Amino acid sequence: MGGKILLANMDVPGIRDFDVYHASGGYKSVEKALRDMTPAQVAAEVTRSGLRGRGGAGFPTGLKWSFLDKKPDKPRFLVCNADESEPGTFKDRYLMQHLPHLLIEGLIVSSYALGVKSCYIYIRGEFKYLVGILEKAIREAHLHGFLGENILGTGFGLQIYVHPGAGAYICGEETALLESLEGKRGNPRIKPPFPAFKGLYGCPTVVNNVETLATIGPIINMGGEAYSKIGKGKSTGTKLISACGNINKPGVYEIEMGLPVKDFIYGDAYCGGIANDKKLKAVIPGGSSVPILPADLIVNTASGVQRLMTFESMADGDFISGTMLGSGGFIVFDEDACIVRNTWNLTRFYRHESCGQCSPCREGTGWMENVLHRIEHGQGKMSDIDLLVRIAKNIEGTTICPLGDAAAWPVASAIRHFRHEFEEHVLHPAEVLEKERGLQAVY
Repeated sequence: MGGKILLANMDVPGIRDFDVYHASGGYKSVEKALRDMTPAQVAAEVTRSGLRGRGGAGFPTGLKWSFLDKKPDKPRFLVCNADESEPGTFKDRYLMQHLPHLLIEGLIVSSYALGVKSCYIYIRGEFKYLVGILEKAIREAHLHGFLGENILGTGFGLQIYVHPGAGAYICGEETALLESLEGKRGNPRIKPPFPAFKGLYGCPTVVNNVETLATIGPIINMGGEAYSKIGKGKSTGTKLISACGNINKPGVYEIEMGLPVKDFIYGDAYCGGIANDKKLKAVIPGGSSVPILPADLIVNTASGVQRLMTFESMADGDFISGTMLGSGGFIVFDEDACIVRNTWNLTRFYRHESCGQCSPCREGTGWMENVLHRIEHGQGKMSDIDLLVRIAKNIEGTTICPLGDAAAWPVASAIRHFRHEFEEHVLHPAEVLEKERGLQAVY
């Protein structure tokens, strides 16, 4: 597999400061784009790279940019989605903490390509300690002529603003983020109209994830075609993975797309195997909102083909045997982990974070939490298991934003693959409770 792109300079002492970052090759993409390329050429390189959104959906970035309304009667905005709230995902926080100038560089180049003069970083409310880091990087970029009215004497001007949210998971959904940024309650909007035509303040807007934007600079430096040759198939380039759970080496890893899942879990360069020499039981590969898969289906597909760390391979098969790479929040469960307890724990999160705008999500997440609480605490009935499946099915696909799906999929997939555990909780509650005494949820 290839080397690192985003984290190549992570170990350089003082890399957070402008002088060190610049001396290590930082901001070269800004100089190249603004002096030697037109905005259309920059956008074309991003399209040529095959870069797909790193926030979860995996939508082609260049294609998303192309939707931006080109009419000159309204200003355009670029919004960086730094509201990283998905349980199991922490790679954007890692980037902003250690390589803030990498993000700033990507914002400048992207804004130039999109014809944007004002850019916002909407950051999760709990990340207040990162606000100072980002604002310091912005001041340094201003001081050295990379932000302001006339960047590098090219006539292009850009201002970047950091806006902390109030800690709502729902504001990770792009339209809810825009509502919050405008000073309103962070409720998702009905689409259409899409942000590309009517976004922030009713103007054309592009919303991209931190990792996505941080990748723009390296793409311009190396060229879109060279970037597209890294990875596998339509999953090009590298991807940051947040690995946690019952593994020997939790942390953030940059992998080349196409790395076998088995190598990622057991390789010494990555997770280093299951902690305490336990057996692998299951994995949630893309953050808590994607379907969980048991050990046999996460290492291989249903047809026996080795599963890879790509968008396509994770989704290989039907919805029963597949999952999603999502945001790359890789949560690993060992043989002792209780799937029921962890599912209940995640459902508590989604009930708390539902904005309440849609009845199926507002009511359904509460029902699922209550039923799972019953089962986990030895008071469940066999009929509760099928009741959970019906509730999840009635939530899925019936809400304005994807939070309904995010709440339903973990429950439905857990019962699909680990129904025997739910039945054991109902049939032998005393034995299960004794077995789980002192056992904490993995996440």
